[in-house]
Amino acid sequence: MTTLDTAFVRDQFPPLADGWVFVENAGGTYVPRQVIDRTHDYMSQTQVQPNWNFASSRLATERITRGKHLMAEFINADHDEIVLGPSTTMHVYLMSQALRPLFKAGDEIIVTEQDHEANVGAWRRLEEFGLVIREWPVDRSTGALQYEALHQLLSPRTKLVAFTHCSNVASIVHDVPALVKKIHGVGALAFVDGTAFAPHFPVDVKALDCDFYVFSLYKVCGPHQSVLYGKRDLLRKAQGLNHHFIPDDNIAYKFLPGGPNHEFAAGCVGIADYFDALHAHHRLEPANSFHARLRQVYQLIMAHEVRLAEKVESFLKRKPGVRIVGRKPSSDGRLAPVIAFHVPGKSSAEIVAKLNAHQIAIGHSDFWAARLIKALGLTAEDGVVRIGLAHYNDDRDVERLLAALDLALT
Repeated sequence: MTTLDTAFVRDQFPPLADGWVFVENAGGTYVPRQVIDRTHDYMSQTQVQPNWNFASSRLATERITRGKHLMAEFINADHDEIVLGPSTTMHVYLMSQALRPLFKAGDEIIVTEQDHEANVGAWRRLEEFGLVIREWPVDRSTGALQYEALHQLLSPRTKLVAFTHCSNVASIVHDVPALVKKIHGVGALAFVDGTAFAPHFPVDVKALDCDFYVFSLYKVCGPHQSVLYGKRDLLRKAQGLNHHFIPDDNIAYKFLPGGPNHEFAAGCVGIADYFDALHAHHRLEPANSFHARLRQVYQLIMAHEVRLAEKVESFLKRKPGVRIVGRKPSSDGRLAPVIAFHVPGKSSAEIVAKLNAHQIAIGHSDFWAARLIKALGLTAEDGVVRIGLAHYNDDRDVERLLAALDLALT
């Protein structure tokens, strides 16, 4: 059985040579040299306005377009169904405004108590236009969403449900196809935040059947950009937010005032270069599409990350007083390799300071899931300590992390 060659993987990431153990990956991963090279090439050779007919402009256009098309393929979408933008937070805000004219006063939007605020706050702002916001609660002991509560919240007045594919704190993966089926059953739209899911599992928006899907590329080894997917008819129907002369079928620009970041769009080609390098190095089955090759690579990544996460979780469970947040497996057993914990009577800030002193790159916070942290009876200021593993972490990283944790928790 082929296993992930972490020595090869780590060699692709220059920052890993700094001597630190980096486990703040849930906040954003390092980028491989392939992304750095693609971004550098764009800026050093084609930092011009695209879409003109002189040579450097034509090449700039090709590089930007290729980056966008590959990111569509990343999630098995068509290239005219995605928008590249600066962040998931911005994408959700812009889409909340673009969809607003489709709703009327008294219509209901459901948001969760578990999500990152990016997929909550923008929808809550629509209350000022007469929309009713209903909250899908979490279990107070585990942080898990209560599925039966969604059934009680859904009604013919429901127009949209915004929820996360995977919690960025509780690491719980949700059964998106099953939830989407329920949501569509009352004629509502499903808006899914996949930011905490996409770094660890392959995404296929066709199979999910959600209406919208957003995730951050800087958490999947890319530049600080985000992808918004929407079903084509909905993207065309939604109100444009750019200049009045941008046509409704120009999806790439109608939702993005100012247009995309050109060098980062071109840098996205490096994401595909990197995963294709992993595919070739591990001699996986030949495949004609990037998405198919990516799915094979993710099988190696998932097995590796699960093994490391189990080591960390097992260690923490043996420590008296440690409260692990969430970690409730989905129906198919999946959990993201993100472990958040709190120790009653101990400051999360002090624990993190001790870990930092041993060159463990980690943080404590509510991680922008303030409503979840409050529901769990914790404070936003102290929050939780979050261990976010990535596929470039190896056994030596985990050994150093656990040794430092042993000292910090004593």
